[in-house]
Amino acid sequence: MKATLLFLFVFVMFLCSTYAQSTSIDKNKIMDFFQNQQFDESISYILPVAAADTQNIQLLGYLGYANYMIDNTKAAEKYYQDIFNIDSNNISAIQYLAIINKNESLDRALQFTRRLVNLQPNKAVNYRSMAELFRRKEKKDSALLYYNKAYQLSPNDYKNGVGLADILIGDKMFLRADSITQAGLEKDSINISFLKLRIRSAYEAEDYKTVFLPGERLIRLGEASLSSLTMVFLSYYKLKLYADCIRVCDFLLDNNFLVENIFFYKAKAWANLKDFYRSNDLLKTCVGLSISKNAEMYYYNLALNYEALKQYKKAVANYDTAYYFFKNPVMNYNSGRICEINLKNTSLAKKYYTEYLAKANPIEADEKKAYAYVKEKWAKKGKVSSKK
Repeated sequence: MKATLLFLFVFVMFLCSTYAQSTSIDKNKIMDFFQNQQFDESISYILPVAAADTQNIQLLGYLGYANYMIDNTKAAEKYYQDIFNIDSNNISAIQYLAIINKNESLDRALQFTRRLVNLQPNKAVNYRSMAELFRRKEKKDSALLYYNKAYQLSPNDYKNGVGLADILIGDKMFLRADSITQAGLEKDSINISFLKLRIRSAYEAEDYKTVFLPGERLIRLGEASLSSLTMVFLSYYKLKLYADCIRVCDFLLDNNFLVENIFFYKAKAWANLKDFYRSNDLLKTCVGLSISKNAEMYYYNLALNYEALKQYKKAVANYDTAYYFFKNPVMNYNSGRICEINLKNTSLAKKYYTEYLAKANPIEADEKKAYAYVKEKWAKKGKVSSKK
């Protein structure tokens, strides 16, 4: 049920602001209905009186509020629009019309919110609402303008700081965003929203060390945010702090985020710690989660691990599987390389190199070098044929 303190406060203010009083209805009875969340009963009680007094703002407000609370937003909008038609400066009616249209018509929501800004030019929440609406309309410059104004009017309201910092990070204005999040965290060091924004700003600025402090604070708070903590374990990985990368991955896995990207980086971290068996077990889990384009990367890394373990036949088998699914000729080159150098199997190497040269289209420098090697050492000797 939507009966939050905010709405109750707005409703009380609405009652105080009305200038028409009904003498044929028991206000206490209506308040009892509302307090007991008997909104259908309140509507049935009010409707006969309201039908006889269609210009009574107080009765229209009761009906608008009751219908809003039972999610009958069309009826609620009608009653609040009736109030607006009678008194275009009625704050409560305008607020509800803005809220109702927020998910129905952004343009109408903007119209009513702009009116609130004009009627209450020093109220920060109205500017923040305008900013949120402009952001949803993908008008970032206007959103930034209104977030700025909201923050200037009320910097201690953390929602204003969060909204402004979020859009600043999106525009890569990291220094100003950081000053806002830091000021917020000085007031409340465990504010989840500011901690997440601090992580995002540092990560996107490639300041990976700065990610750690807010990241570890989220973990101590038990806040298992997939997006934020993914940035944390990636930061540990990029700085080669593999044990910490694994620890953060485990925290997410323990909180039931069974996401292949987590398993993959945990596997990569174990591989860098030379525990290839654990790494392979995790890579196999990745394969089981998704036979997708990502699976090529998983099979490729399985093969790399088996090479490191000198289990060359298993490495070739995984390169074969990667090629079978995704037809990347580089996998044939890798198999040929192992057969030539490690297994000393010239005929099998020839088979892989032949298929590689027939389909390869090298772009990256490393692959061009590999292609040149195969063509130089094998094609010119007549061992394999080249398409070029």
